[in-house]
Amino acid sequence: LIRDALSPGMTRRLTKIVADPRMLAMQSVDGDDEDSGRTSQVRKTKLICTIGPSCCDRETLFELIKAGMNVARLNMSHGDHAWHKGVIQEIRDINAEFGYSVAIMVDTEGGSEVHLKGMSEIMNVSEDADVVLSIREPQNGDGDASAIHIQVSFEGFSRDCKPGDTLLVDGGMSTLRVDAVRGPDVICKVVDSGIILPRASVTIRRDGELVRSTDAFLPVLGAKDWNDIDMAIENKVDFIAVSFVRDKDVLENLRSYVASKTSRSISIVSKIESYESLGNLDGIIGASDVVMIARGDLGAQISIPQVPREQKRIVDACRSAGKAVIVASQLLESMHTLPTPTRAEVADISEAVRQGADAVMLSGETAIGLYPVRTLEVLRDVTTHAEMRLESGWGLGASAGTGGSADGSKPRRDGVNAFITKAICGAAANLADSLGARAIFSFTETGTTAFSLSRMRPNASIFAFTDAKDIRLQCSMWWGVVPFRLDFSTDFETNIRRTIGYCKDQGIVITGDTIIVVSHMNHECGPGNQAEGRTREARYDVNGNVLGNSVQVRVVE
Repeated sequence: LIRDALSPGMTRRLTKIVADPRMLAMQSVDGDDEDSGRTSQVRKTKLICTIGPSCCDRETLFELIKAGMNVARLNMSHGDHAWHKGVIQEIRDINAEFGYSVAIMVDTEGGSEVHLKGMSEIMNVSEDADVVLSIREPQNGDGDASAIHIQVSFEGFSRDCKPGDTLLVDGGMSTLRVDAVRGPDVICKVVDSGIILPRASVTIRRDGELVRSTDAFLPVLGAKDWNDIDMAIENKVDFIAVSFVRDKDVLENLRSYVASKTSRSISIVSKIESYESLGNLDGIIGASDVVMIARGDLGAQISIPQVPREQKRIVDACRSAGKAVIVASQLLESMHTLPTPTRAEVADISEAVRQGADAVMLSGETAIGLYPVRTLEVLRDVTTHAEMRLESGWGLGASAGTGGSADGSKPRRDGVNAFITKAICGAAANLADSLGARAIFSFTETGTTAFSLSRMRPNASIFAFTDAKDIRLQCSMWWGVVPFRLDFSTDFETNIRRTIGYCKDQGIVITGDTIIVVSHMNHECGPGNQAEGRTREARYDVNGNVLGNSVQVRVVE
């Protein structure tokens, strides 16, 4: 054990702890086992919900939060800035009033994708219905009056289409067949009934293969996307997701732009949903904070049988590189209209958990579905049970987030500090598993320690105590991390004793429980001990003097 240092005469002050009310009850949720007793973990897989007309009111948002929503996703393909700002404020108000830590993700529309235009409401389409997609606005007297006329965003669309092509709307929410192309108009017939959403994406397939249309040369982030990003920065969101990423360049450009606009920590999420992204996966993962596997649009660009294989490959690559990964799209598609899921959907969610995804995401199920809260409750219960049923634990090693490259090469030493943090967090995770620890307490200012512990996939829950509000919110995305807001005392021992005492008072830990304590900051950590522009991160020298990271074992008294 590495000892912690206490400075004599250091002023002690009362620490304030803010905890998410959902995280305080660490009871067994497995109703099948009457004698299961206390469990050593809370749910580790994080839950993301897309906010839309079905759940944007305060009451439903509050119900979603209570049901387990960790991150709220705002899809910029729908709604205006005023609407999105209203949702952000509602979530912030609920967080502030009740102590929740729900993070906010803004998901850009993407400038390189063909979208539908001019629609204000969801449209149901039946098989054999006639649809005309045009690059111009619908004109009075155009063609068959009974046909559905919709404008598309890309002026080269009619040039790219040929009779016999298949058009997938929103990754397959409905399917059209091209019967004819007449000037700016593409005449279609509905072959698979479904729904058409405002600003839905359109993918062209010919003879079963993706058509590499000329829209592929458009920028990933268009003018609208940059305006949306400015809104996201202004409203201090926690994550910005980039749609249809092709390579790392757009991510690096976005990161530098965000850094020039704000000092706030905003994580960059790359969405893997295009054919090109699969060939540039290592670079994209390296330039991302989080990776989202958007299976709906990805499944429209590659053959459907390839989707499970690519999902597994991306999850493995992210875990090897030490990056968080989200499995998204069509997890509970049937619950758009039905109150119970299919058994295949339940198995799909369980497989994502088994693979080690950090988070799973609901899209239309909560945004426009009939049962948004019920759908989230199903997702929560399935992920929790899947975690509890894993037979061999999560395990460590190359796939557990050691920071190696996605191609399986040796871990890259991106600086001595980062390497030491990974090594110590790996040792702490192994120690926690060996001792059957109830929890790992991480005291962190930048989130580095908590994130590194999450990559190691320990069996114990990771309690991250931080004095930074933005870091606490970003922890909402990380596997196994339970975020707390803590006003650090200048006395590190006081921080440990008060957090253990708080968790004991809440019934999270009891007398005799083993706690692993990990710190990634100077133990003289109170206000006034941070140099301007520098973090309070130190290390231990060969004589045991305080230099930073420490690992301790504590038994609750």
